[in-house]
Amino acid sequence: MFAALTVKERRSFSVFALVLLALLTGINIWELAETRQALSSNNMGGVYFFKNMVKVDAFNLWFNTLMSALTLLYVGLMHRNIERVGLHVGEYYALIFFILSGIYLMSTFNNLLILFLGIELMSIPQYILAGSDKRNLKSSEASLKYFLMGAFSTGILLMGMALLYAALRTFNIEQFNFSMLGSNTILAVAGIILMIISFGFKVSAAPMHFWTPDVYDGAPTPFTAFMATIVKVAIFFGFLSIFKNAFYTLQGTWALVLGIITALTLIIGNLTAVFQQSVKRMLAYSSIAQAGFMLFAIIASNAMASKGILVYAVAYSVATLGLFAVLAKMKDYTYDGFNGLAKTHPYLAAAAAVFLLSLAGIPATAGFMAKYYMIAALIEDGYFIWLVILGLLMAAVSVYYYFKVIMAMYFREGTPELAHPVTVADKILLGICVALVFALGILPDMLLSCI
Repeated sequence: MFAALTVKERRSFSVFALVLLALLTGINIWELAETRQALSSNNMGGVYFFKNMVKVDAFNLWFNTLMSALTLLYVGLMHRNIERVGLHVGEYYALIFFILSGIYLMSTFNNLLILFLGIELMSIPQYILAGSDKRNLKSSEASLKYFLMGAFSTGILLMGMALLYAALRTFNIEQFNFSMLGSNTILAVAGIILMIISFGFKVSAAPMHFWTPDVYDGAPTPFTAFMATIVKVAIFFGFLSIFKNAFYTLQGTWALVLGIITALTLIIGNLTAVFQQSVKRMLAYSSIAQAGFMLFAIIASNAMASKGILVYAVAYSVATLGLFAVLAKMKDYTYDGFNGLAKTHPYLAAAAAVFLLSLAGIPATAGFMAKYYMIAALIEDGYFIWLVILGLLMAAVSVYYYFKVIMAMYFREGTPELAHPVTVADKILLGICVALVFALGILPDMLLSCI
């Protein structure tokens, strides 16, 4: 942020951001090793800071490490596109680092106030980034819609927290005791339902998803990629943390509500994606459909769900970031714009095909294992088998709209135009994404054994 006052060369900001993210990832790895050793030697479940408002353990530090590494991959893939958005490149990167700060709070909160700060620290920079392309009216519209819907959902979140405080007399989630509520049970349940609705806005769950297609379509493509991947999975991690650690004893009162929201999300996300004409807009509805699968982890709230959300975070983020990196190279975002891409640019087409196969959940890809863990978590829970069946049916529907892009690239004639050339660095980074997709699809224990 301060470098933007003096540095004028846009390329310098990207190099600086990449160096800082590499350093940040390294520090996260070191901190993870140190904390794990300290916890094991003292037989502690976590280390507390700021009057027990923040709890650090190996699991959430591992998540932070993944988020830092994914952000490093994101900047590597998208830095040239970020530089082309507008004049304030330094500020764009500063906002991304602010969002990372919010992600760290979301993963380590032990108090509802820290959760609120984390969500706002993630959300406000996104409203600015969505409207950063000042030459495009759709970008300004996306920013305004995102801000209004975000402010509305934040109000609902605060109301839910207020009701929980009225019932429980504390914001500390480890002190929540629902067994002694008596007449205050209604207040607590109402607070939990309001928090489900607010989180539903944040993660694009139906019927709170209406802002998503317009915002994702209108925002500059590199920032859409960040919002649809790293930010989304971070909110899901916070969502899982509070429902697993704080609200699990009242699962019988809120699980059905969340199950209905999950079903609507799967149906609306997948069926609406079928009718889209723009690949970018299809990916917006695809992100809604993927959110439906991630909601399985919240409903189950067991050990399998905790593992699964990490696998899904990496699988979904890598495939979607890679696909957006390919999309950013295209001049035409419609399906016709991809016609014949396999003949003119076979490397781009092959990478895009792998990412689409992963998002569809085809075996041997990371997306297949991610969906497997979500479904296994829900089966282990044992109460929502109908939701598992619906998820499998909707996964079959998703194959149709993902394969439409593959069909356009490999089986239709055309001369697709690229907006920007494909560099050697682009090919290397896309190759890394492809390798990660297959590695996680064939050897998921490679990631889970580190937890």
